[in-house]
Amino acid sequence: METAVPIPPPEKFTPKDLVTDQEVRWCPGCGDYSILKQAQNVVPELGIPRENIVFISGIGCSSRFPYYMETYGMHSIHGRATAFASGLKASRPELSIWIVTGDGDGLSIGGNHMIHLLRRNFNVNILLFNNEIYGLTKGQYSPTSHEGTITKSTPMGSIDHPFNPIALCMGADATFLARTMDRDPKHQQAILKRANEHMGASFVEIYQNCNVFNDGAFEVFTEKSSKKNETIFMESGKPLIFGDTNNKGIKLDGFTPVIVDIAEGSANDLWIHDERDRVKAGILSRFFDNPKNPNHLPRPFGVFYVEDRACYEEKMEEQIKNTISSKGEGNLDKLLMGRETWVVN
Repeated sequence: METAVPIPPPEKFTPKDLVTDQEVRWCPGCGDYSILKQAQNVVPELGIPRENIVFISGIGCSSRFPYYMETYGMHSIHGRATAFASGLKASRPELSIWIVTGDGDGLSIGGNHMIHLLRRNFNVNILLFNNEIYGLTKGQYSPTSHEGTITKSTPMGSIDHPFNPIALCMGADATFLARTMDRDPKHQQAILKRANEHMGASFVEIYQNCNVFNDGAFEVFTEKSSKKNETIFMESGKPLIFGDTNNKGIKLDGFTPVIVDIAEGSANDLWIHDERDRVKAGILSRFFDNPKNPNHLPRPFGVFYVEDRACYEEKMEEQIKNTISSKGEGNLDKLLMGRETWVVN
């Protein structure tokens, strides 16, 4: 009788083990440095063997990421990181795959690939660095640039209506949606861990400052003087509260969100966040007002929505098993013949 050989636990590694010999070539002060640091801090805590971790990128400043993570990785082609990742996950479902993309790479030339990966629900993690500009190609407007944005390609101001990435991905039936920012390391780490825990396609939008071509785009959400009044950090099961002294909250008047002063009303009336509620997640995704609007709503950060749904690679593997005969062989003739046949006399 054979004795089962115990599988050794994954070899432990540290953030320093993820630092490569490549010179990090981003502009000094770029928000990408923070995201890289948090990824290097989080990945060793996931309990995944380093040889099973893959970072895949497209084209853009963010797409240098695989060079700076001492794991397996691929610097693919513009907008197609999602396609490469889908193929790899289908053939090697045990791998932990992280897609690193930007608002241009992931939502412009790669937008079609992005929505189809989300609806298929491959078990991968998508990190979308959103700086509302094209950085690598030197400052043209991007799909997330606000109307009126003056850039090298829109010298009179952009007239395009921008994408709202979270709302877009809600429409693609994503099963995990979250937002964080480069200037909040602890929150960023917590969101990366939550994304990894999710079985399915996790989409994380990260507000990332491009200090050369779009400096201060998210300053109102990151600076201490304004952050508490301009942001809501969502936690499932807790009320939506914000303000300098947590003195403001959000309640629903029907389906309309309303800002209330907690001192003047009952805290029991406040909106309690439920990350499993698709309808309310859709409303939260539309908290996307221009902060210059005096009646604007605060910007939400955290997990918007989580849904349990079968992963594509699991369904594909099951389908393959079901087509194999009891002898362990497939019937190619039957497959080629299909279901529609005709007899010609």
